[in-house]
Amino acid sequence: MTIAVKPLYRAIGIGIAAAALLIGAFLLGSAQPSRAGSQGHVAGMSAARGSNPILLTASGAGGRITVTGTGTVNGVPNQLVLSMGVQTSASSVSTALTEANHAARRVMSALRSGGVSRPDIATSGLSIQPNYSNGSPAPVGYGVSEELTATLRDLAKAGSQIQAAANAGGNTTTVNGVSLNLTDTGKLLARARAAAVRDAQAKASQFASALGQPLGAVVSLTSQSFVPYPVFNGYASAAGRAAAPSVPVSPGKQQVSVQITVVYAIG
Repeated sequence: MTIAVKPLYRAIGIGIAAAALLIGAFLLGSAQPSRAGSQGHVAGMSAARGSNPILLTASGAGGRITVTGTGTVNGVPNQLVLSMGVQTSASSVSTALTEANHAARRVMSALRSGGVSRPDIATSGLSIQPNYSNGSPAPVGYGVSEELTATLRDLAKAGSQIQAAANAGGNTTTVNGVSLNLTDTGKLLARARAAAVRDAQAKASQFASALGQPLGAVVSLTSQSFVPYPVFNGYASAAGRAAAPSVPVSPGKQQVSVQITVVYAIG
C-alpha cells in the first residue's frame, strides 16, 4: 500500500523534529559540570577585612598563608630646627633694610656664641614691602623681613640658644616655628623590623595551628618603613626644666614603624 504525505504535513513534521533536537542539545550542555569550576583551586580567607589580612591558598603542592606583621618603636628626637627672623619698618627702604641687617647679625652672633656652628645657620628669606595708610596710593613707609633657619643639635642647650637669639633680635624678632627630628633611625628601624617579624610569625602560627597544619618555611617577604611622626605624651626634658632665661624645650617622642608581608608554606 502506498502512503502519500501531503506537503503541509511534511513541513509540520520537520519543524517538530528540529525543535526536539534543539531542546535535547540544551539539556545535555546544562547537565555537564563547569570546566572553569572544576579547575579552580584557590580559596581566600581574610580576618574581618581589617588592616592585617590573612590569606590561605590551597593547591596540589600544599597550602600557603599570607600575613602582615607590624613593628613600632619610640625614639626621642635629638635635633631641633628653628625658623626665625627679624622684621623692621621705616620711612625709607634704606633705613628699614639697615635696621633689619643689624638685627639679623645680632641674632646670628647670639646663636654662634651659644654653640651653634656657622654651617648650621642659613639665611632662608628676604622681603621688602611698601606700607600704605588710609588708602593713600603713595607708601608711607617700608617693611623689611629677614628670615633664617638654625639647626640646634644639642637639645639640652636649645632652649637657652633660642632665648639668646630672641633677646638679640629684640622687638624685631619673629619666630615662624620649630621642628624636632630623629636624625639616626638605624637602630630604631632594626628593632621595628624584628618586632614586625615576631608579629607575623605569631599570627601565622596561630592560623596554622587552628587549621591543624604545620607551619612551613617562608616563601617570600616584603617590607615598608614609615617615617617618624610625633607622639604627644607629655615627655619633659631637662632642657624644659632649665633655669630662666630659657625657652622650655620638650622633645617628646617619635614613632618609627615597619610593616611586612610574609608568605608561609603550610601542610
